[in-house]
Amino acid sequence: LMLLFLLSCLSFVLFSQSFLKPHFFAKIRPRKRQCGFPWSRFLLVLSRITRKTEIPNSRHGVPCEGIASLLDLPDLPMDAIFEKLSPAELCVMSMVCTSLKQTCTSNHLWDGHFKQKWGDVFGEAAYKQWEENNVTSSRRASSSSSSRWKGNNFFLGFWRKREIDSWEKGSSLMALYIALETGKFWFPAQVFNRENGFLGFALSCYDAKICYDSTTDHFIARYPSQGVSLIEESIGWNRIRAPVVDTPSNILHVSDCLNELKPDDQVEIQWRKNNLFPYGWWYGVVGHLDSCSGNTYCGCSCRFNDSLIVEFKQYEVGSRWRKVKISRKKQGVVGDEVDGYYGGIRRICREREIEKWRRFWPKCAL
Repeated sequence: LMLLFLLSCLSFVLFSQSFLKPHFFAKIRPRKRQCGFPWSRFLLVLSRITRKTEIPNSRHGVPCEGIASLLDLPDLPMDAIFEKLSPAELCVMSMVCTSLKQTCTSNHLWDGHFKQKWGDVFGEAAYKQWEENNVTSSRRASSSSSSRWKGNNFFLGFWRKREIDSWEKGSSLMALYIALETGKFWFPAQVFNRENGFLGFALSCYDAKICYDSTTDHFIARYPSQGVSLIEESIGWNRIRAPVVDTPSNILHVSDCLNELKPDDQVEIQWRKNNLFPYGWWYGVVGHLDSCSGNTYCGCSCRFNDSLIVEFKQYEVGSRWRKVKISRKKQGVVGDEVDGYYGGIRRICREREIEKWRRFWPKCAL
């Protein structure tokens, strides 16, 4: 009977769509465009409709009149329906009643949406900061930036402020999602090709604090540099990643892969201009020693040598930036004030990471 009731409301909902005003939640930009049946409008109308229907009397088996509503659905079909809603639609439904608010704000409904949009850029360091700050300190720190987007905020100007405040409270995934979407939370991440367009940073990745601008679907980054924060705007999703290690950018990373590295392995290595600058991660390939023929299948013993060559093939042969020699046995900083300082090494094992680095390969040798 409940199924028949739902189907009978379908035609009414489709007819009523023309009378429902568009809301600001349509400005939310999902990573993958969602399309299909307008579940939020269907459920919004359905939740406010009551209809007399015959409900079997479980005690006597005699049909009786009762009131059927959306809330009468069992938990399993209810969850199956709400899992089809977008983040904006979940926010809309959470305003219908207390019961639906509890359902629509639960973490299990937001987990998939969060991983889909923010999973590649939001790492453990960002989670830790979120738990420590719980959005309040971050909102105060970024007040100057959030005021720029206040007029474009997809919440303000339509929904009541007290409802927005209630969404942002606590440490739920919904509160975190909204804090990120509105640009109120600056979180740690890494940015490829810092100062995009400047070849001096080609195939590099630097730590930064970033926030999201939903009106442009891009990021703003603050880079620490000699005590002054450098700001870069209009950063696309393809240039952002979650930090791959928990080593701060001013600390030497302790390598755990030096003895296993062999020629042609893909690596990232720390480098900084001088001790006043933070380390950045630079893409390189393990190369052969000068004394080696370079033939991996014919007497190459580079893997067992105490010295390790890291080659940066984006630079021309003969460039002073082309190669660097690292000791496998003695970990430490290598370099000088002229060529800069090299630090720890991280081996890249996942093909997905390698492909992401290769997307930024310069069109000509540097």
